[in-house]
Amino acid sequence: MPSTLTVGLTGGIASGKSLVASAFQRLGVTIIDADIVARDIVEPGQPALAEIASRFGDDIVDDEGRLKRRDLREIVFADDSARSDLEGITHPRIREELARRRDAAQSDYCLLVVPLLVKSSMIDLVDRVLVVDAPEGVQMERLMSRDDIDEDLAQRMIAAQDARGERLAMADDVLINTGPRKDIADLAAALHAGYLRLAQGEVADLPPLHLPG
Repeated sequence: MPSTLTVGLTGGIASGKSLVASAFQRLGVTIIDADIVARDIVEPGQPALAEIASRFGDDIVDDEGRLKRRDLREIVFADDSARSDLEGITHPRIREELARRRDAAQSDYCLLVVPLLVKSSMIDLVDRVLVVDAPEGVQMERLMSRDDIDEDLAQRMIAAQDARGERLAMADDVLINTGPRKDIADLAAALHAGYLRLAQGEVADLPPLHLPG
């Protein structure tokens, strides 16, 4: 592991991970987002895109050579074997790039935003786990509104995530994201203060933090 403290930020889909990550970024923390890395590795000309086209057919790529993300999402969330095949293509590359960007981080600590921290076997990339949590009903409402999808697809997308109980069991810290958006900045600042103390060697460890939102 690198000397820089690495906090893994995870949570269910539409739990508010991006909102929380943005709050930490405003505090000067390096954010390394697995979703951004996942998009980068399937850009035109990347080996992963060629493998995806080989597995799912050339129709999964548009006339400009770009991945049809919505079409692929509908395929893999309807077929477990298809999702497993996609993860086999993308996860090793995502892991490698996350580690590279983590090792290049210059801030006192960095935040790795990884939705599938358990299922993707990337938990060993981090020193501490922060879970952003929200009830499934809240996730459903946010996801359907955000992605303009029906309830059936939203349920299948949530089911494909790490189980909520698994996430909470592995958490060092939990941030409950059910309150007003303005509260997130204050909650992130409270966590940030503790992480700075840990990263700078002022303390050897931190007690678990459970912050309601």
